[in-house]
Order: sequence, then C-alpha cells, then structure tokens
Amino acid sequence: MRIVIAGGHGQIALHLERLLAARGDHPVGIIRNPGHAEDLRAAGAEPVVLDLESATAEQVSDVVRGADAVVFAAGAGPGSGAGRKLTVDRDAAALLADGAELAGVRRYLMISAMNADITPPPDMDETFATYLRAKSAADADVRGRDLDWTVLRPGALTNEPATGRVRIAEKLPRGAITREDVALVLLALLDAPETIHRQVEVTGGDLAVAEAVAQLAHQGDQR
Repeated sequence: MRIVIAGGHGQIALHLERLLAARGDHPVGIIRNPGHAEDLRAAGAEPVVLDLESATAEQVSDVVRGADAVVFAAGAGPGSGAGRKLTVDRDAAALLADGAELAGVRRYLMISAMNADITPPPDMDETFATYLRAKSAADADVRGRDLDWTVLRPGALTNEPATGRVRIAEKLPRGAITREDVALVLLALLDAPETIHRQVEVTGGDLAVAEAVAQLAHQGDQR
C-alpha cells in the first residue's frame, strides 16, 4: 500500500513509517522542513517537502494521488502559539481532506486527541483550549465528508516502548498510551475497513492491538 502521512516527521508518524516499510508498504511523509528528509529516509519513507500552512488543495492532491490512504499526523507541537493550533491542527487537516477528495483517495485516518469535544474550563491554559477546539473542529470536518474516515483519539502520549496492548472504545476514562502503540493501532486500522466511519479513543490496556481492533471491527459489523 502507498500511505501518505501528513506531519511525516512527527514521532507517531516516524513509528508508523517504520512499521509500514518493514512489511513492504510504501510510506510517504509530508514534511515542512527539508532538513528532516534524511530522518524519513532512514525510517523507510519517501519524504515530500510541502508546507501545509501555505499549500493549495491542488498541490496536496498531486502528492496523495494514487495513495491507498492518507493519515493526518501533523501538529503545531509544544511551544507553538494558539494561532498555529488553528492553521495546523485544524486547517491542515481540512486541507489534507480537500486534497484527498480531489485525488479520489477515500481512506482518511485522523490522529486527534482524547476529550477534544469538551468545553474547556475557565482555568485551562488558553493555548491548550484552542488546541482542543481545533482538534474538535478538524474531526467534525472530516466526519462530514464523503470519505472513508476513522478518527483515533489517543490519551496522554508517552515515549515509553510499545507494549502492544491497548484499550479502544468510543469513550474511555482518561489514560496514557505510548506513541509507538498509537502507530501500531493506526497500522491495524489501515487493514480493517470495518472501522470506517468510527470515532474512537485509545489508551494503554490489556488487549493485544490486533484483538482490540478486531473487536472494534466486529462492533462495526453489528451496526
């Protein structure tokens, strides 16, 4: 499969690229900084330099055309201001969807955030509140499109090694998950078309990734 990943130099993206390359797929990572290209090549991915804060839908469609799926893994990152939470976490997600639609690529996986739909309490840091609102808006945008979307909302992300064991449901208690485990879940979702049109949360848990995703797929069959 040819999988195009927006935010190709992110930590989850790099894990996913390694997993895809290891099984013989063709990961393509969209990056803004040309200096990150070698890191992608080392992960087995093809780097494409394109700034999603200034690109057009036509430029994105040129990159994703012929892909089996696109994955939105971009983010403004820690230290960025509220403005970039909107231009990256919200607007770039919509731009990737625009490009996918133009190119006829139907499968779209969104990496979102747990509790993105909550009303931020008054004492929440305004930048983080903007981030949650941006994620919520991006998720709503992709859910409203004629795409084969899946929205994955991880809990608090850690850099611990993968456990290979997770918990997936439409709503979960707060929890943490390793970035590598998120990548394992994304890989499994790509192979599970029954998870299309599902928005789910994921944390570390007791089930092997394959079993957790199979259960989710079975629940989808029952709908």
